[in-house]
Amino acid sequence: MASRSRAAPRQATYAPKPAPAPAPAPGPPPTPTPSPAVMEKRKPVFTKVDRLQPGTSGHNLTVKVVNSKDVPMNARVNRPTSSSKAVLSRPPARVSRISECLIGDETGSIIFTARNEQVDIMKAGATVILRNAKIDMFKGTMRLAVDKWGRVEVTEPASFEVKEDNNLSLVEYELVNVTEE
Repeated sequence: MASRSRAAPRQATYAPKPAPAPAPAPGPPPTPTPSPAVMEKRKPVFTKVDRLQPGTSGHNLTVKVVNSKDVPMNARVNRPTSSSKAVLSRPPARVSRISECLIGDETGSIIFTARNEQVDIMKAGATVILRNAKIDMFKGTMRLAVDKWGRVEVTEPASFEVKEDNNLSLVEYELVNVTEE
């Protein structure tokens, strides 16, 4: 059995205190910087579906909903467990609605996972704006989602036709470890 070597404990070192800042020179007062509440918002940068990549977030898209399919609730949520005491001590399960919607634009399509209030908005034929959307990986495929930091808004109908033959959710990805030599 190989012997293990232990590293010596680290010594605590202290850095010298920085010198105090010099007094400001006489003259006009510096211009105040605007507070974060007053700063102007950036214009959103919209992207197209075919530019989406795995593991990315912060996407803004204008898309059409092709179809919407409700995902059935798991039957195990309502089934009592063997210990009735455990059921009584847990808070009631929050019922959440989930729907998988095929959405897209003129460059491609992808599956969007709509949750709770988003399910009512994502109806077939609707044109929506997705703000701060992210890519979730599900069984090796990409799914688009909008969490609590994003927004789903209905907008006026778009003039483009959805390109359904370029479905990004049909491409399987594999996580690969890369070693640098």
